[in-house]
Amino acid sequence: MSKVSFLGLGRMGGPMAGHLANKGHDVAVFNRTIAKAEVWINRHRGRVAASVADAVSNAEIVFVCLGDDPDVREIAREAFPEMQSGAIFIDHTTTSAALARELAVAAAKHDLSFIDAPVSGGEAGAQKGQLTVMCGGEPTAFARAEPVIASFAKMTKLMGPAGSGQLTKMVNQICIAGIVEGLAEGLHFAKRSGLDPLAVVEVIAKGAAQSWQMENRSATMVEGKFDFGFAVEWMRKDLRIALSEARANGAQLPVTALVDQFYAEIEHIGGKRWDTSSLIARLKDS
Repeated sequence: MSKVSFLGLGRMGGPMAGHLANKGHDVAVFNRTIAKAEVWINRHRGRVAASVADAVSNAEIVFVCLGDDPDVREIAREAFPEMQSGAIFIDHTTTSAALARELAVAAAKHDLSFIDAPVSGGEAGAQKGQLTVMCGGEPTAFARAEPVIASFAKMTKLMGPAGSGQLTKMVNQICIAGIVEGLAEGLHFAKRSGLDPLAVVEVIAKGAAQSWQMENRSATMVEGKFDFGFAVEWMRKDLRIALSEARANGAQLPVTALVDQFYAEIEHIGGKRWDTSSLIARLKDS
């Protein structure tokens, strides 16, 4: 068992930290909003740290799950000088690959290891401890961290050096964007054609059109229920990062750029916090 700390107890971080505690790791948690830390400690064994320094000073592994690049950069600047030599800083936030490379260099100056480790699986995956974790970093640090990450993951893989995990997550979001839009258009087309969209799904889900989104979101898309899962505002953040990286590396992402515009329409009609499956809400008579 390891001494670990977890910084950021949101919808993803809270359950992830809980699984670490449930697996017997010695967990210290910190959250800027103390109420979230209090809720966590009422459910799990561990301790609430009074500050970032208090949380990380004795930890062998420091986990972070925050919002965006500036949040991670700020917390890393606080944490790195206080961490013990040889410790590992693991960032589960979806950020730019450039930030991951920047923090890997900064961590090394403090005799620390850095792993960028964005996740896929959403809130449900975090709660069930069934996340997919795509990592970037040094193999030796990854080998130490992988058994601990397994506390909340069904799949963990080292994709390459720092930044590789974030680049892999960009691929993940690019694929999801296209799949959700295709599903939304298919369901809309079925309804406009006079078909029962759920009966259509029952049939085509047994063939080449099958996807996780179809299996898990088609029924709620038809019902117009979008109050769960991964929020549109966070998907737009992820797509912004992917599109920015594409401009830098020359990749062509026409569908991704279009779907990002569609999500902007969803935000405009009040769906910023709706699940990403809400793309269907912008289609007339859907």
